[in-house]
This record gives sequence, C-alpha cells and structure tokens, in this order.
Amino acid sequence: MSHFAGTLGDMTDTPARLLTLLSLLQTPREWPGSELAERLGVTSRTIRRDIERLRDLGYPVQATMGAVGGYRLAAGAAMPPLVLDDEEAVAIAVGLRAGAGHAVDGIEEASVRALAKLEQVLPSRLRHRVAALQAATVPLTGGDGATVDPRTLTVMASAATGHERLRFAYRKGDGTRTQRLVEPHRLVSTGRRWYLVAYDIDRDDWRTFRVDRVSEPFATGARFTPRELPAADAAEFMTRSLARLQPTYRVVATLRAPAAFVAARLPRTLGTPEPLDEDTCRIDHVTADSLEWVAIRLALVDCEFEVHEPGELIAHLDELGARIRRAAGHRPG
Repeated sequence: MSHFAGTLGDMTDTPARLLTLLSLLQTPREWPGSELAERLGVTSRTIRRDIERLRDLGYPVQATMGAVGGYRLAAGAAMPPLVLDDEEAVAIAVGLRAGAGHAVDGIEEASVRALAKLEQVLPSRLRHRVAALQAATVPLTGGDGATVDPRTLTVMASAATGHERLRFAYRKGDGTRTQRLVEPHRLVSTGRRWYLVAYDIDRDDWRTFRVDRVSEPFATGARFTPRELPAADAAEFMTRSLARLQPTYRVVATLRAPAAFVAARLPRTLGTPEPLDEDTCRIDHVTADSLEWVAIRLALVDCEFEVHEPGELIAHLDELGARIRRAAGHRPG
C-alpha cells in the first residue's frame, strides 16, 4: 500500500511524524539530524528515537558519524511501502491521468494500473485536488479527438486486475448504443487510442472495444476465472482485430531527405525508410492507418516527397493541397 505524509498537522502525533520523517528520508540525499529536528519541530533526541522505530519496522535507515551526524534511507530489493507527501501524490496522479487520457505514445498499461492503485488510496482531499487540476488543464495535443476519461481507464484496469466482470454503455461505429457485460482481460494502447480486450458474455466471444466509445463503466462485483485468450498476448490479439476491421494500404513514397532524418519524424507504423542515396529514401509498407492520417504524417516530415501508391492517397493529397492553397488565399487561375 501507499502512505501519504502531507499536511498532517501536529508533529507531536507520533504516527504522523514518522510518516513525514519517512517521506523526507526517501529523497536521495543525506539529512543531518539537526535539520530533521528543525523540520519536524522536535528535538534531536526525538529524531534518534524515531529513526530506531523506523528500523524496527524494517526501513533500512543508515547513519553517518561525525560532528554533524546524518541519516539516509538505503536502497534495497525489499523496500517497505513507498511514502509520498501531498504534493508528490498529486503531481504523480495528475501526470498519469493527463498521459492516459490522451493516449500518448509510450504510456503503457502499467501506467494505468499504477494510476488505478494510486487513486484507490488517495485521501478524499487529494482526489479533489487532482480532479480540480485536471479540469483546469487544457492539453495541446494532436490526434483525431478520440480522448479518454482517465477514470474509465482506472475502472477497467482495476476490474481486469481483480478478475471482476464489467458493465458499460458502448457506442458502435455507426452510432448505435448498446449495453455490454464483459470479462476484462487487458487494456492496450496503440499510441493514438486505447482499447479493451475482453470476453463478451452476451456474444459468447472475445471482443475489442474502443475505450473512447465507452461510458458509465462499473465493476459488478461478480468474480470470474480468466479464460484463455486465443492469441499469444493481448497485443497480438489487438493487432489481428485491427487488421480485420480496417482496410490496409500499401504506401510507397520517395522522400527527399536522409533516411535517418525521416525515420526520426515518421511513425513506426509506416515502416522503416530505406536509403536510396545520402539525400533520398523510400518507404514501402503495408499499413492499416487511415489515408488522412498517413497524408498528414508525410507532410509533417518537413521535406519534399512523392507518393507512388496507393492512388487513393495521391487523390487525397491533391484535394488536401488544393484546400490548403485556397485557405492561403490562392485561387485557381
């Protein structure tokens, strides 16, 4: 579990003082006993007694000898529970919620599980602060607007971890709304979107659900025994599902820039650029990404490029270019 040592009031309260002392010791520095005593408003003798109490609880507090004695918490494989003060807990929760809510590339399921655990033990006063900060923050992100409520992710992550059936309202691609009862398996982030891999009770089959189309999720309390997923893992199952649901295109293009320059700016879903010479490279890759997204990503590489196929992408770029020229004040003729 996590402990919080923030605005705990009277430092004559031994449990509160120990939590605050432990929070200070978990920072990577050595604390002179006199400074700890000043911070906590107690005597150096009290600090020494509190250090002994922490050691009795299993915390490896090291002491250094000398004119000015110091204390620090030693690193170890069997570290007791982490202690965060109020500001640290709020900062971590806000950061995790912001990242999870916008499906930032690199934010994996482990981050959502950490957020679920943290929010479960946050005191109510801190949950209100996290919610207020989140509501007052406007992120500047790209994408197609398919953002996710972090609370939805944490409910799903907790249900999957606890093997608890989940019920929610779901909006299908054509706008139809249904109620679903599932056995959640894993959350998967594709970089731009979050998906839930789950066993659908009513359909008696495995399904994937776009989390941005989920509303009103709640764990029913009914436990289940996990079923065997018909794939090596959730990522492989998700990849197969996307391949079935979306049309694929072979994108072939020549870019007038070094391969390393292009690779640093082009998403991995569009393949690895192959160098043609020092200043030119080529991509030839099959992708399930939308043509609109591919067009934008190619344009953002910041170099001249020529698309050879598919024809649909060439037509879209032609239309997009004409629209941009009109927006810039250019007119035909």
